[in-house]
Amino acid sequence: MQTPPSSPPESMSERPVVLVVDDAPSSLGMLCDTLEASGYTVLVAADGESALQRLEFVVPDAILLDGLMPGLSGFETCRRIKANAALAHIPVLFMTGLSETAHVVEGFECGGVDYVVKPIRAQEVLARLHTHTRNARITRMARDAVDVAGMGVVFVDTRGRIAWRSPQAALWLHALEDPVAPGRLPASVEPALAAGASIAIGTATALRLSVRNLGAAALGETMLLFAIQREGPATRLADAALTPRETEVLSWLAKGKTNRDIGEILGTSPRTVNKHLEHIFEKLGVETRAAAAALASGQLD
Repeated sequence: MQTPPSSPPESMSERPVVLVVDDAPSSLGMLCDTLEASGYTVLVAADGESALQRLEFVVPDAILLDGLMPGLSGFETCRRIKANAALAHIPVLFMTGLSETAHVVEGFECGGVDYVVKPIRAQEVLARLHTHTRNARITRMARDAVDVAGMGVVFVDTRGRIAWRSPQAALWLHALEDPVAPGRLPASVEPALAAGASIAIGTATALRLSVRNLGAAALGETMLLFAIQREGPATRLADAALTPRETEVLSWLAKGKTNRDIGEILGTSPRTVNKHLEHIFEKLGVETRAAAAALASGQLD
């Protein structure tokens, strides 16, 4: 029994768009017909330069890219796509007649998410497209949600290269105007790569930003969270991300209560209260009870 063609995600209100880039597109006629019949809109480009020109007018949901083409190779075309923040999210699947390890590795290193070997099997391509277009859309929705919250996110790989950045983060990085190599972090942001780092930087428009290292994400990438830096004690308390119990402890500390008093009020031991205070001091960046109490009461900035 023949397996029916995989269909694009049902949640899509419009037909997903696939850009097929091959120096002999006529040889992929059957694949393009199958894609069209399965609910995709197919665009075709015969070389890398033509593909880049098409991307100036339309942003597809996925790209099927021949790895070896005359002129601009598929690998270099992919590098240019991934260097463009507006296009970097598009999943690129390589099509190649060669399955040698070197070509497979180069495809992944330049930003490809998958590859298929020629002669192309349409059902295999459909299944892979279905997965990658769905994942790309979920990622874009998550990215947009981050930016709506007024923050930006940058993922940096183990080689110090920008693996992904949200649109808001891209705008802020551009506003820094630091000398920077393509795909790398500006020099002023590099200190944030240190484990647990939190730094403040200024943009060319006098906007102050905070950059926090949130630790390792998928594939060993480092996640950096960008946000507009607001001034004042309330901001420091909000950024500290105290737990509800730590907030209670700090509140009673600001009212002049001792550890024993706080323990009796909260029904816990003075030793436990002291442990909460250690965490509070670390999160607030203070060293004494007086400093924490002053910050909580709005006397310290």
